[in-house]
Amino acid sequence: MAHELLIVRHGRAEPHGTRPDPERDLVAEGEAQARAVGGALVALQRVPDVVLASPKVRATRTAELAAERFGGTVVRHDALVGLDADEARTVAALGERVMVVGHEPDLSQVVHDLTGARVAVPTGGLVVVRLGDGGELRSFLRAAELARLGG
Repeated sequence: MAHELLIVRHGRAEPHGTRPDPERDLVAEGEAQARAVGGALVALQRVPDVVLASPKVRATRTAELAAERFGGTVVRHDALVGLDADEARTVAALGERVMVVGHEPDLSQVVHDLTGARVAVPTGGLVVVRLGDGGELRSFLRAAELARLGG
């Protein structure tokens, strides 16, 4: 059975040094980016069955704001800090369509390991990977594109 993995980088956050890294929160722009992710997923008819977020505040908050747009529930998942391809395959099996919200450079490396594609996932960005016999990069959308789709 094929699964879709919706890979989201958290929205724009407070600058480094503002507070301890795990506690850095989203700024207003990051909140808007997070809501746009959720709206775009609704518009694209790609609402996830499962939403997992890194326990870092900026990622959890991104997932929560996105999920508000489609009525989803967020589960904090410690393995999303330092996510690797094996864990990505494991969480993808949790549903037909699974959204993970995490951090760079881990997300870009996971996309590469799963598909062979080289991408840099920008803040508030979305990468859709289809997993079955192999991995296929299906979509790559930046925050501005997501805002136009799901504003």
